[in-house]
Amino acid sequence: MASSEKLFGNKLQIIRIPGDGRCLFRSVVYGACLRTGKPSPSINKQKELADELRAKVVDEFIKRREDTEWFVEGDFETYTVQMRKPHIWGGEPELFMCSHVLQMPITVFMQHKNSRSLKVIAEYGEEYDKDNPIQVIYHGYGHYDVLKGSNDYYAV
Repeated sequence: MASSEKLFGNKLQIIRIPGDGRCLFRSVVYGACLRTGKPSPSINKQKELADELRAKVVDEFIKRREDTEWFVEGDFETYTVQMRKPHIWGGEPELFMCSHVLQMPITVFMQHKNSRSLKVIAEYGEEYDKDNPIQVIYHGYGHYDVLKGSNDYYAV
């Protein structure tokens, strides 16, 4: 079980996710479990689910190549081959595809530098249901964690 750190009053908690190159995918699958009421995944289950999601995301990129190739850095073929490797970090394109693969909304937050308030920096998959999104926090140095709790406690 991932350790948690209470933050942002009693409304939100950060669930710490291992920084092993899978953190984006681990955070999203953990958040999907929270959203659907499933038990929180163990570290090993996170890894398994994250790798499955990564594979589906890359497949979705390939399926939607005509629509997605333009926002992928560099050569598309090289990118998809690299992205299948578990230690390669994901970012905005992968979050976008995660929302399509899971058919769930994802909201990405960052913490304001000078305060403990949160700011929404990106929203994906709103067409699937804007309510109760998967919530992840981006720390600005290539790492994502999960946010658990009500999302009505953030700055806009």
